[in-house]
Amino acid sequence: MKIEDKLRALNLELPQPPKPVGNYRPARQVGNLVFTSGQTARLNGVRRYVGKVGKEVSPEDAYLSARDSALNCLACVKWAVGDLDRVRGVVKALGFVNCVDGFEHQPAVINGASDLIEKLWGEAGAHARSAIGVNALPSNVSVELEMIFEVE
Repeated sequence: MKIEDKLRALNLELPQPPKPVGNYRPARQVGNLVFTSGQTARLNGVRRYVGKVGKEVSPEDAYLSARDSALNCLACVKWAVGDLDRVRGVVKALGFVNCVDGFEHQPAVINGASDLIEKLWGEAGAHARSAIGVNALPSNVSVELEMIFEVE
């Protein structure tokens, strides 16, 4: 089954790739790797899940923020290579969680991205990962995610 068909089966759809807000590209291919720029839960121009996790954003909504950030990473990969079915695997995910002091559940939040990737690629989606708590992110978003994909 095609990756975008799998997304639809999960009642999700690929957003338009976010337009950069600075001097960078949404993604860059180097050899058989595609690196995404940091992505947030801004889907088709609408910011979602804004605020600090543990204050304005619940851990459950932060999980959805990570999932939506992963959707934007996927949109950037499609922009770079033309078709998500060219992805052979996911190498690494790096997630930043805008959270209150003392919040220790960053890995559970970033699971929102990792769980989606596993549902789409199975074992080929198994990736290395870091989940880091920070005291601020641009536009006060709750999660920012960047990923590295292996493509054919």
